[in-house]
Amino acid sequence: MSEDQRKPLIGITLGDYNGIGPEIILKAVQGHQLSNFCTPVIYGSTRVLNRYRQLLNFKEMQLFGAQNIDQINRKQLNVINCWSDNHTDVEPGKVTENAGKAAFASLKTAVEDLRAGKIDALVTAPINKDNIQSPDFKFPGHTEYLANAFRVREALMFMISDTLRVGVLTGHIPLEKVKEKITPEALRSKIQQMLKSLRNDFGITKPRLAVLGLNPHAGENGLLGTEEKEIIHPVIEDFRSKGELVFGTFPSDGFFAAATFKQFDAVLALYHDQGLIPFKTIAFHEGVNFTAGLPVVRTSPDHGTAYDIAGKNEADPSSLLHAIYQAIDIWQIRTENREIAKNALRAKPHLNQPKNNKDEKPPREAPDKAEEIL
Repeated sequence: MSEDQRKPLIGITLGDYNGIGPEIILKAVQGHQLSNFCTPVIYGSTRVLNRYRQLLNFKEMQLFGAQNIDQINRKQLNVINCWSDNHTDVEPGKVTENAGKAAFASLKTAVEDLRAGKIDALVTAPINKDNIQSPDFKFPGHTEYLANAFRVREALMFMISDTLRVGVLTGHIPLEKVKEKITPEALRSKIQQMLKSLRNDFGITKPRLAVLGLNPHAGENGLLGTEEKEIIHPVIEDFRSKGELVFGTFPSDGFFAAATFKQFDAVLALYHDQGLIPFKTIAFHEGVNFTAGLPVVRTSPDHGTAYDIAGKNEADPSSLLHAIYQAIDIWQIRTENREIAKNALRAKPHLNQPKNNKDEKPPREAPDKAEEIL
């Protein structure tokens, strides 16, 4: 196997082409030595990307167009054309129906290749959750679409950076519905997902997890709400009784203001903005959205389409670059874990062992122990 073939194939979807997706993708793959660590494959349109290449004055960049993943050239910057360009009008900053259709076409093609094992991981550029809606896409966002595509009951939106990891119990739902979604079963499931991901995707053997409170001051012992006492604390205590390092509940304002999060490997917030506001404040340019709980690896930058700066050469590719590198790291950890599991010692059946009877007993041997894989 050649050196290029050993590198992971990382699929990158174009997102809404009137947003900053095409710009940050071109900036990420241009001059950042990605090819030393992976083979990036862009799912979108050479016509759209060439239009942005002209806007950005990337004259030396060459794009290799292909109709499917089997036609790519590992020594080139590959673009898989996912739709007919007859009706593609690149209008940076404008919300259009065609841009939404194109965003879904690139996502659908990439996910099909991911399911077929033709790419090793997926990185998605930002979409507009409104104009991408169609009979085939009726989801609040990427996370829910991917969970459905891979037949996972519920995936975890895990926001990660070098200094902070935040998961959310409830995601893209109205604030008024948050309270009814906070149940012992949901909380237990999400904590289990986070602990499993910290072990399997980040290599943390004994993860420390903090759980935030729902109410101001984490309920003040029931004075400002009873969810902490009646629902959250019992679940936390159950995990603690099993040896898991789960702590809480913490009032979210003081928890982040005092940088208490640095004492933990991850934080579970109970609703979207409770977790994402501090995360984006602390780690905006390096933050990554990782979909944990899937049998595949998917990451994305932690920002949106940013129509206001689209096409102006002002978009920062840092978050997308971090998303690509995180996808590579997680893929490598999972690959190493699979190799360890494959080569772990297993108990061997005793061959040619004499039958057990009154006059003859089998020899006593110490059984082999299988290595525990966390």
